[in-house]
Order: sequence, then C-alpha cells, then structure tokens
Amino acid sequence: RRPADTEIDWKAYMQEVEGFANGTLDYTQLKGDTGPLVYPAGFVYIFLGLYYATGRGSDIRLAQYLFAGLYLLNLLLVFRIYCRTNKVPPYVFFFMCCASYRIHSIFVLRLFNDPVAMALLFLAINLFLEERWSWGCLLFSLAVSVKMNILLFAPGLLFLLLQRFGLLGCIPKLCICALLQVVLGLPFLLVNPVGYLTRSFDLGRQFQFKWTVNWRFLPEEVFQNRVFHAALLLAHLAGLGLFALHRWHSSKENILTLLKDPGKRKPASPRLTVNNILAWIVFILFSSNFLGVCCSRSLHYQFYVWYFHTLPYLLWCTPTTKLAHMPKVLLLGVIELCWNTYPSTVCSSLSLHICHGLILLQLWYGTAPTPVSHTPPPSRKPTAMSKKAQ
Repeated sequence: RRPADTEIDWKAYMQEVEGFANGTLDYTQLKGDTGPLVYPAGFVYIFLGLYYATGRGSDIRLAQYLFAGLYLLNLLLVFRIYCRTNKVPPYVFFFMCCASYRIHSIFVLRLFNDPVAMALLFLAINLFLEERWSWGCLLFSLAVSVKMNILLFAPGLLFLLLQRFGLLGCIPKLCICALLQVVLGLPFLLVNPVGYLTRSFDLGRQFQFKWTVNWRFLPEEVFQNRVFHAALLLAHLAGLGLFALHRWHSSKENILTLLKDPGKRKPASPRLTVNNILAWIVFILFSSNFLGVCCSRSLHYQFYVWYFHTLPYLLWCTPTTKLAHMPKVLLLGVIELCWNTYPSTVCSSLSLHICHGLILLQLWYGTAPTPVSHTPPPSRKPTAMSKKAQ
C-alpha cells in the first residue's frame, strides 16, 4: 500500500506542469500545492511528458515503473564510469545497488526530479570520458535545466574544459551550455523574462529548518542567518580554490597556463595511461560536487541522490591497503544511517559532517595533482578521435 505522503511532490509537479499544458507561459503563475515552480524549463518539458504518459498524473503506478527504469539506467551509467576508471573494487557495487533504502525511495517511491537530473549528469560524464565534449556539455546543460544542483559540478567542468581546450577553445563549449538554456526557456522569457529568471534560477531561497539533514545541531536562528549563508559560500569558494590549485592542477606549472592553447603547453612527463586520465576527469567532477554538498546551506532527504553514487569513487580513488577497506565501508554505512534518520537529530547531523570531513581529509592527503597533458586519451576508435573531440 502506497504511503499517504508518496503523492505530495508528484501531485505538486503535475499541478505545476498542468498550467503550462493549459497555455500559461508566465512562470510566476505556475504553482502547485507545495508552492510556486522553482525549477528551470527543462523540468517542465520532461515532467509534461510524464504528465501525459500517466493520464495527467493520475497513474502513479505507471510513473513508479518509469522511475524504476530510470533507476536501472542510472546504475548502468554509473557502473560504466566506474569500470572505465578501474578504481573501485567490484564488491562495492553491491552497496550502490542494494544497501540504500533512501535512494530507492527517492527514485521509485517519491518520484523526485533529482534522479532525472543526476541520470542526465552521469550520461554527460560518460560522454566526457569518450571525448565527446560538445555532446557532453549539451547533456550537462540539460541536466542543469532540470535542477540547479548540477551546477555544483560546473567548477570542475570549467577546469577540465580549460585544461583540454584552453580559454579560446572552451568558449564554444560554454556557448552550447548557455544556448540550450535560452532555447528551453524561450517561451517563458518572451512572456515574463524577469519572472522566469527569478523563479527558476533563484540562488537566495530560504530553506525550512524542519527538513534539514545536515544542520540540525544549529539553533534555527543561526540556520536562517544570512551571515551563516555567506560564510558557507566563502568556505565553498575557498575549498574549490585550494583543490584547483593543489589537487586538480599539476604543481609544476602555473595555473594560468590553463588559459593557453593546449599545443603551446609543456607535455606531461611521464606519459599517463588512459585509466589515469579518465580517473583524473572523474575525480575533478566528483570532488567539485562533493565540496558543494559539504558547504550546502541545507540538505533535504531527496538531496542524498546528489552524491550517493559518487561516494564509493571518492573513498576508493586514493591508494588503499587491504586493512583500509573496512573503515571506508563503515563510512558508507554511517552516512547511510544519517540519511535514514527521520527526522534528523543533533547526533545524525553531526555524524554526517564528521563523515564528510573524513572524506575531505582523505581526498586532500591521499591524492596528488595529476600532470595531465593536452593530448586526449586514445579512444576505442582512434580514427574518429579528431571528430569526437570537436
């Protein structure tokens, strides 16, 4: 029997896109039971398709089957990333498949939009690993148009584009990202551009204290304080800066060399293997997102999917002895317990921060900057490489 609160977000989503289906193009008029629509236009189009596929949102069972298929597709995309990088032991895949009640609930029971955005993100990362950067940027931007949490990966992606193409070379890729946002939002931008931009890309939203998973140990007045929010933003920017300078970039070169044409840089020495280059790409993207999660103003229960599938990589991307495997598995277990504690408690939120802090320490002390050259990794089809990199 379906719990009574299963339909809450799904009904709100359907109410929000129903207005669009009825011809409403003023974004400020698209609302549901939980409040106004606060997601970009890609969300509207995707859930409009689900709206019609499920009999105007009435067939929730069918929607859950569709999200079960999305869950399996998401796992396939994640497993492919892990197999290409060859960093995580096979037994860890069990934890991603079977050991998280919360993730299964987010995908199949509650039908949130977060899984849709993350599945598109993992598809984009697979394209990056295949040197299909333009298509990858297109899918990355599409993921952003479903939910803005994908922007937490953006600093890492910008670093990779600069490393791979230089300043002038990465501008067309960034234009792809920007152009897709304009195209998707065009119907709403023509009617009420200010309303669309303020609603769909609102970075200053206040979150309710009762739903926070990570800051329960703070007094509510501190949680809502703008100074606290500014401090978290500064911590996030500082973390990104430190990782970019000392963990993403080779210490032998000035980071400003990223702005140069790749052909004018010194080649990396020694020559790296394909697996090392692919692992370096994934590490930058996953660590960029993880830094953002650690400094988030609030994490709600559905936000667990933002980084759940990246945690094994972050834990095992550093050199691991046989005795060190169990503490990493224990960390995964404690994080899972924190996310399954409802409502969150002082103990669960503190434990979550401790686990995040331990992972950050491991990433900082267990990794070293990888001197990746501008030469792309060989593809399974070497003759097509020049076309795929465009």
